[in-house]
Amino acid sequence: MGAFHAGSTANAIPISLVSESGLGAWLNAQTASTRTWAAASGFRGERQKVLVVPGSQGDVACVALGVGNLASLATLSLWHTALLPDRLPSGVYAFAEPLEERPAGQAALGWAVGAYRFERYRKAAPRTETALVWPDRCDRGQVESAARAIAWARDLINTPTNDMSPAHLAAEAVHMAERFGATHELLVGEELLKRNYPAVHAVGRAAETPPRLIDIRWGRPGTPLVTLVGKGVCFDSGGLDVKPAAGMQLMKKDMGGAACVLATAQMIMESALPIRLRVLVPAVENSISGDAYRPGDILRTRKGLSVEVGNTDAEGRLILGDCLAEADASGSDLIIDLATLTGAARIALGPELPAAYSNDAALLDDFVKIAEAEHDPVWPMPLWPGYEDEFASKVADLNNVSSTSYAGSVIAALFLGRFVTACPRWLHVDLFAWNAKERPGRPVGAEAQCVRAVHALLTQRYGR
Repeated sequence: MGAFHAGSTANAIPISLVSESGLGAWLNAQTASTRTWAAASGFRGERQKVLVVPGSQGDVACVALGVGNLASLATLSLWHTALLPDRLPSGVYAFAEPLEERPAGQAALGWAVGAYRFERYRKAAPRTETALVWPDRCDRGQVESAARAIAWARDLINTPTNDMSPAHLAAEAVHMAERFGATHELLVGEELLKRNYPAVHAVGRAAETPPRLIDIRWGRPGTPLVTLVGKGVCFDSGGLDVKPAAGMQLMKKDMGGAACVLATAQMIMESALPIRLRVLVPAVENSISGDAYRPGDILRTRKGLSVEVGNTDAEGRLILGDCLAEADASGSDLIIDLATLTGAARIALGPELPAAYSNDAALLDDFVKIAEAEHDPVWPMPLWPGYEDEFASKVADLNNVSSTSYAGSVIAALFLGRFVTACPRWLHVDLFAWNAKERPGRPVGAEAQCVRAVHALLTQRYGR
């Protein structure tokens, strides 16, 4: 997490947030030398432009951060400030403008997130020593909790499968549970069959590391039960319907849903939300061996539905189905699943917009608005019943793939919906969990999508 300074702003280097429309007013308040420097540097307040103004002693006199066409600092996002740790010389900095609680939190969170680096496997590069004085009205606890969750989820996703197998992922989850006094249970290998999670077992049985189900419970009796389900495919070869080499390049991130669910759970427990929380993560590798499940196999599921395997590379919906069935039968007030489920969602919406589905239109509408306010966006998608027959099977209740190449994300969501029949509120998010290009605060690599949005949704719905 980025460095913060608990002291006064008196001796800190001021950072002004300057919009294009507010450039003139800012310049009028500066010294003649600062105005000359800004003109020579071509600074016009464009977003993600940083003006470092030198002092008379070779130090930094002040900094201006362009925020583009931002109409009001009330709508400032963490992505406006996330570039600062990389762009500033060593020193202690403070925002010059007084900020209300929400933008102050966003500004500080941007500083923290922008300082993230994944350096587990190489010598850390030298870095400038920068620190930010906490903005006056910032909720420090909330910022620190969100920053820790984002960094942890990114670390889990960025770690290659040789160090993030189902066993490693389970160990991370158990460690988190123990820190907060949560109970936990692991079902491993053949125990999955004994406890009726046959689809999880089938998908993961070919791997050297046995499949497992991570089951965490936390909270006060008598409060609403919220169940989070995260897809934990630690590597996806495609199984016997093997992916091409290029298709496997990012498959260490196929447990991104699980990482984001665990990070969200950590935030929930840190903020002591008045709910009963259950976390279900099926952790598997979709591998190839003589024991691999095959195209044409018919699998039993926890729900009692039989599924014909049309393609072994559509494994995520199989393992999620078992866990959603368990969540559905346990009296959950709300079920939320996060999964790197389909390439179709990326084709439709790109890497930055997770696709969100729900059996409750009001819940979906609330989630979209909250996600936008948190600058952790999602896009609403339909559970269009007209596509239900696309995963029909002549020999089983369902096929795990569609008979068409169209509407892949919608059809996958409809498939999952067959396993949620009792819970009145279910939210499914098809996310990417990866930054495909370099942007300020978002290096190429893992991204913790929907962690803050889901936490904010639950905070609004159930209160602090």
